[in-house]
Amino acid sequence: MFYVYIIRSRKDKSVYIGYSDDLTRRFREHNNLENKSTRGKAPFDLVYYEAYRAKPDAKYREKNLKRFAKAYGQLRGRIKYSLEAL
Repeated sequence: MFYVYIIRSRKDKSVYIGYSDDLTRRFREHNNLENKSTRGKAPFDLVYYEAYRAKPDAKYREKNLKRFAKAYGQLRGRIKYSLEAL
């Protein structure tokens, strides 16, 4: 399985979108400061994820969420309370 995920920084409330074939490992890497792009924002909470059988589907969804504000805005509307709860 491949996962598209959203994590949120407890430090500054910023959101990061990524994808991985091992969500548990990747989440641990973010919190253990092993990712350059999120290093200064740890610790994180996992807010949302989607699972895909094919890697190209997960990569396409991640790019879609990162590049297109409308796609991310629609998702934020669906998970509004999950984002606010943290």
